[in-house]
Amino acid sequence: MDFNTLDIIIFTGYCLLIIGMGLFVSREKKGHEKNAQDYFLASKALPWWAVGASLIASNISAEQFIGMSGSGFALGLAISTYEWMAAATLVVVGVFFLPIYLKEGIYTMPQFLHRRYDSRVRLLMAVFWLLIYVFVNLTSVLYLGALSLQTIMGGPLEYGIYGLAFFALVYSIYGGLKAVAWTDVVQVCFLVGGGLATTYLALSMVGEGSVWDGVGKLREAAPKHFSMIVQKGEMMIPDGDGGTRDAYLDLPGLSVLIGSMWIINLTYWGCNQYITQRALAAKSLNEAQKGMVFAGFLKLLMPLIVVVPGIAAYVIVQEGIDAPFVQAMTDASTSTIKSDKAYPALLQLLPSGLKGLAFAALTAAIVSSLASMANSTSTIFTIDIFKSYINKGITERKQVTVGRLTTLVAFVVAALVAPQLRQLDQAFQYIQEYTGFVSPGVFAIFMFGFFWKKTTSDAAMTAAILTIPLSAMFKFLTPSLPFIDRMGVVFVILAVLMVVISLVQGKGKDSPNAIEIDKKLFKTSSTFKVGAAIIILGLVVLYAVFW
Repeated sequence: MDFNTLDIIIFTGYCLLIIGMGLFVSREKKGHEKNAQDYFLASKALPWWAVGASLIASNISAEQFIGMSGSGFALGLAISTYEWMAAATLVVVGVFFLPIYLKEGIYTMPQFLHRRYDSRVRLLMAVFWLLIYVFVNLTSVLYLGALSLQTIMGGPLEYGIYGLAFFALVYSIYGGLKAVAWTDVVQVCFLVGGGLATTYLALSMVGEGSVWDGVGKLREAAPKHFSMIVQKGEMMIPDGDGGTRDAYLDLPGLSVLIGSMWIINLTYWGCNQYITQRALAAKSLNEAQKGMVFAGFLKLLMPLIVVVPGIAAYVIVQEGIDAPFVQAMTDASTSTIKSDKAYPALLQLLPSGLKGLAFAALTAAIVSSLASMANSTSTIFTIDIFKSYINKGITERKQVTVGRLTTLVAFVVAALVAPQLRQLDQAFQYIQEYTGFVSPGVFAIFMFGFFWKKTTSDAAMTAAILTIPLSAMFKFLTPSLPFIDRMGVVFVILAVLMVVISLVQGKGKDSPNAIEIDKKLFKTSSTFKVGAAIIILGLVVLYAVFW
């Protein structure tokens, strides 16, 4: 990508703004020493708009900009189900999950599991989450971000990985969640503004200068890419090795609406540390719930930013509109079109000025997610591992120090592992599938822990232990079973086991650690109800149009 002076000024200004803001909000008043609540929960002072912005900035990263655009190239609009169903999920989490978390006054998800079950469940799930955050989430975001830098600017992949890790580390390691959350408000502005600019360019290119003509041509040239429900055998997509495979394996028909996609979304948005940590840091339950609705509105917009450009790239390649663009999407080692290069290739076509803005948007998405994941990794390790098992008498000040060191180690490990993901064609699907090994167990443990008082600790422990082996067994024994459906099967098995074990062991009695829930706990404000109604209506309209 050829940057002119204006592009360099815009991008440099963005970098300085984020680093400067991160350091500025990390300052403490004279005489006040940063404690664990300051570092891990941003002093519990976030307003609703900061909660919502931080949720989206943490969620939208390279896996969406690069990975979901790549899946848009291969699969089409159907991949938007992840985004649009997330909007509905945020409403559910706001009503049923957040009141329980905030009532318990927790810092981490494993901490909740300790209160509801016991220390064994807490430790095992803490280890699972640490492994996923470092070896799946951090590594994949670093890889996808570096892949985009390599496509845009050239140079070794490793340089991009190390550079992104260093950037995220610089502004987040000192201030913790406070620095991450408040800079996320700025990151979202760049993310949405730059993302829309790229979409505008892609549609203009397809429509030969007209955005509306571009939209029409997309529907005409790629009709299958606008089917929200993928049927078996309907669409063959690249497999990453020069061949093809059935898109149904990634998005199995109605399962994405009424099946196991709910497990993915509820686990991610309701039981995931680096997401829920923002809501836990809100000023109040009302502020947290309004933040969820705000994030839901932004999720409705996301496919326009991260999926439509991928579909446009598909049409550009199929129609042969731009030969250099096709070349930019071709993997040099395999000489095949690589889906995940769609978005970086589009960025190369932006006019001067917009290049800097779009590049800043992509970088914002990457580093905000990296910072969020690393901060949550350090929170879980410090609170649930170090403080609980290594040094129970650790001071507040030393907890902050341990958190910073853990952040540093997490980035180093992820940066060393990230280059190993080179062979993937759609990294977004890699992330979904392998986090899906743990999701059925996590969802079962939390759902029964919330809403069934008879659930015992041994039942939860059984689900935690079996979720990965069962998922792996079904993956290798039934390779034709879509991973989303596989998650549903594993969840049902674990749920049955939990019920049987709880009834046999507890002899029909409530667990002594059961959560006491009052219906009044789930009351919401009129603002939340109106926002939730608009989101649901918007989803009905979208699915009616693109069914």
